[in-house]
Amino acid sequence: MAEEVLRTTAEAMDGAIEAIVREFGTVRTGKASPALLDSVRVEAYGSLVALNQVANVSVPEPTLLLVQPYDPNVTDEIAKAIQNAGLGLNPSADVGVVRVPVPPLNEERRLEMVKLLHRYAEEGKISVRHARHEGRGHLTKMQKDGDIGEDVCHRTMDEIQKLTDSHVARIDELLAKKEAEVMEV
Repeated sequence: MAEEVLRTTAEAMDGAIEAIVREFGTVRTGKASPALLDSVRVEAYGSLVALNQVANVSVPEPTLLLVQPYDPNVTDEIAKAIQNAGLGLNPSADVGVVRVPVPPLNEERRLEMVKLLHRYAEEGKISVRHARHEGRGHLTKMQKDGDIGEDVCHRTMDEIQKLTDSHVARIDELLAKKEAEVMEV
């Protein structure tokens, strides 16, 4: 029983790490990456859809993204969506393709990106701590109900705390690595 609580807590914490990795992938580093456009939603076929559902994104050069729509009729909508996404990118639409040059970041924009990274990291840490809180709550309830003993409860709580510490340290590592990417010139 206690092992199941530990397992579900670890899964929730792993999910928080995966979410951080996805969020960090959307932050510009001055190098082109298809993940930069993951947050872009395109008005196509009467609804808002993710860019990757209507086009293929590739990186032919380190400073250029190439977006190839599956349907050439949505090329202009894709360019408009990228322009309005607040990413600081200026796409140009040609016949059946959208070119998105990725300009180098200036110092002010780099610092904004670092602040954004710190906010994402803090949200991830909050998710990890929330998972710890839920796991500890389940263990306490199980102990009160007599399903597990006090020693098993405390031992499992210690393991949950170790999991929390390791996941928070992993978030800090990911943050430091991504921050270095953003700040490198």
